[in-house]
Amino acid sequence: MTDPTSDELHDVQLRVNGATHVVRVPARRLLSDALRHDCGLTGTHVGCEHGVCGACTVLVDGRPVRSCLMLAVSAVDVDITTVEGLTEADGSLSPVQQAFADCHGLQCGFCTPGFLTTIAAGLRETPDPTEDEARDMIAGNLCRCTGYQNIVKAVLRGAEIERESLEARSARTSTTGDSA
Repeated sequence: MTDPTSDELHDVQLRVNGATHVVRVPARRLLSDALRHDCGLTGTHVGCEHGVCGACTVLVDGRPVRSCLMLAVSAVDVDITTVEGLTEADGSLSPVQQAFADCHGLQCGFCTPGFLTTIAAGLRETPDPTEDEARDMIAGNLCRCTGYQNIVKAVLRGAEIERESLEARSARTSTTGDSA
């Protein structure tokens, strides 16, 4: 009989930000640790390691997940998006990232990656949030520095930037006749 707590390594393919990372990890390796140490994606921060603070939040198939509560071996056959994967294809900031910059939604920055991924998913679900909906959207993430006022403003600004971007793309499509 083998010891279930042994350090036997498992080959795991993680799809992160559109790229495949083949990692060799123990069964008990947390997704947060695999992303940081095995994939070299250090944008995902580890705060409490209990799923309370939200700093480690990533998107798994588009939904916010606490990566400190998920084992890397269970993350096969899913698409993972970290804060590094939120940027636009041309390398520019996403609407949520730009909104954080515009509204001074961060101070020390430790909690920021978790907020950004949480808000990105939240705005897909609620593209035109009220202030109360914005507060609900971020309620599961903790910040010790900002007092949340500018983060709420960033949620609302992110929605506004996304709407402006969609309108601009729509206008370009209608004037060029492109359907893409």
